[in-house]
Amino acid sequence: MTHDRTLRVALAGGGAFGAKHAAALRRIEGVEVTAVVSSSLDSARKFAAEQGVGRGVASLDEVLAMDDVDAVILATPTPMHAEQTLACLDAGKHVQVEIPLASSLADAEACLEAQQRTGRVAMVGHTRRFNPSHQWVRQRIGAGEFHIQQMDVQTYFFRRTNLNALGQPRSWTDHLLWHHAAHTVDLFAYQTGSPIVQANAIQGPVHPELGIAMDLSVQLRAESGAICTLSLSFNNDGPLGTFFRYIGDTGTYIARYDDLATGKDEPIDVSGVDVSMDGIELQDREFVAAIREGREPNASIAQVLPCYRTLAALEEQLNAAAGG
Repeated sequence: MTHDRTLRVALAGGGAFGAKHAAALRRIEGVEVTAVVSSSLDSARKFAAEQGVGRGVASLDEVLAMDDVDAVILATPTPMHAEQTLACLDAGKHVQVEIPLASSLADAEACLEAQQRTGRVAMVGHTRRFNPSHQWVRQRIGAGEFHIQQMDVQTYFFRRTNLNALGQPRSWTDHLLWHHAAHTVDLFAYQTGSPIVQANAIQGPVHPELGIAMDLSVQLRAESGAICTLSLSFNNDGPLGTFFRYIGDTGTYIARYDDLATGKDEPIDVSGVDVSMDGIELQDREFVAAIREGREPNASIAQVLPCYRTLAALEEQLNAAAGG
């Protein structure tokens, strides 16, 4: 694809993350959002009007039949991700799907097979690879100035009722293992540059209404010898989100999304790391660049599949422990 033609993107999902992608795409030159799909035609039209993008349409099928759509970004509920990724690839569209790619290893592998068969760009929203904070640490590692000894990560939310990032009721149940742990499992292997060779998990009680464990603990070891300790909770009453502590041989760094500090909480300026301070925008820029340059993107399905293998192994372990 040449640079002189506008890349026409459709957005599926008019929720909190759909809005983040719409804002990011507006800042990328030569990109136009031509269509938006949401949970209903009304909400799609409302989202399109609010965001000043494309037109609201009723279904993803309708989008996939359009000639003026080159690529699709899926910011839809987790249970739809794999099926919609397959549909986009089979329709000849490039696709970026929000994390997680799938909620089973078989579905993730089917998506990889479809990408290889169609040759389209297929990327997963493993945003931590793109956040300036994590990129800064990666640059230190690449320069040989920092080696990870341990990552200590806390992923905390207060979600005893089923609400989304905007505080609105969700039609589906979020998942600590397949969604939130996926960020850290992938980032640990990516930053250490070393495959995960050992993984353990234990979980707290299953919530009577939501049907999921609200607390989860994961331990990982990379071939390099680095370890990772990950604590996840939907019960935490306090600051929300994920806090990454990188403990290395030459320093300690604390990353929170796009911000970074030393282990002593001294802020580190990461504004010069990339063209934007917004991880979602950087992720979308990589998607657009990979399509234009006809190359594999960072966080391609092939690159993130080992993460889903680890998640599947952890799920097996948890099910065995629960006698399920």
